[in-house]
Amino acid sequence: MTKKKIINYLQSINGKELFSQSDEVRETYCGNKVFIRGLIEFSNVCVRNCKFCGLRKDNKRLKRYRLEPAEILRIAGRIAGKGIKTIVLQSGDDFYYTRKIICKLIKDIKDRFPEMAITLSLGERPFFEYKAFREQGADRYLLKQETINEKLYRLLCPGQSLKKRIKILEYLKKIGFQVGVGNIVRIPGQTFVDLADDIMFFKDFKPDMISVGPFLPQRDTPSFKNNVPDIKLVLKCLALTRIVSRDSHMPVTTSLATLNKDKGVVLGLKAGCNVIMVNFTPRKQRKYYKIYDKKTEIDIKKAGDMIKKAKRTICLERGDSFKSRVNF
Repeated sequence: MTKKKIINYLQSINGKELFSQSDEVRETYCGNKVFIRGLIEFSNVCVRNCKFCGLRKDNKRLKRYRLEPAEILRIAGRIAGKGIKTIVLQSGDDFYYTRKIICKLIKDIKDRFPEMAITLSLGERPFFEYKAFREQGADRYLLKQETINEKLYRLLCPGQSLKKRIKILEYLKKIGFQVGVGNIVRIPGQTFVDLADDIMFFKDFKPDMISVGPFLPQRDTPSFKNNVPDIKLVLKCLALTRIVSRDSHMPVTTSLATLNKDKGVVLGLKAGCNVIMVNFTPRKQRKYYKIYDKKTEIDIKKAGDMIKKAKRTICLERGDSFKSRVNF
């Protein structure tokens, strides 16, 4: 799968053959299980100012919230009570939660639920903090690069550096994290070439998890007036990512489920995805985690129904990386 072939697939009208191929690759390298992760969006405070994200610091209309560690631990108990073996702790880049606070939270979760895998998605932190999180027992780290086009990245994420982002991802892999990356399809200014470069990055970096989702607008951001992508383009990006990455875990993003509320999840699974994140954020706060507007809710029942429609098997296991079992 060359860059030229990827661009041709992205530009073509028909994707039936592509989806069949990606589904075959998924079954060969990942099997039929769909892994369920329990998500807690514990803070919507962010020091960054990304133009496409509703959590951006200049969004003065957004009501901010932070969950205290004791409540996060209580919600972790709810997730464990459902039999789910992976918890995802996600927030904006919020330094109220110091290294000491996060490390204690990791320890408390591991002490109480030793079989639970912990995924962190806390944004950019000093390198020594990542090392501390890993040493304390965190298993995975998700840090989307959004786009591999450095110029586009600077425009969308003022004051941030793509080179630094990639350096962090390399460091996370080096210290033993299972690493997740990802991009957004049809962010303002993006071309088919940019999307192809993203997919080639996935191929070369060999991440343990890849999150590919559509751009969706949030009314209080500079990117609000940009159009959402056609779902077929998003599904093609998912399929191509599955083909080049082979055995990386790939979630059906909530943004895809929001783009097509009726069929988004099932179509994502059929395009090559094998993970669904179920949101356990308290409803009082959940509505304020507005990366984009009109977010679709996915609970365990809905996830199970969609998995059944896709003729796949629901799985509550940890679902660690497949990478160690594949010879590239």
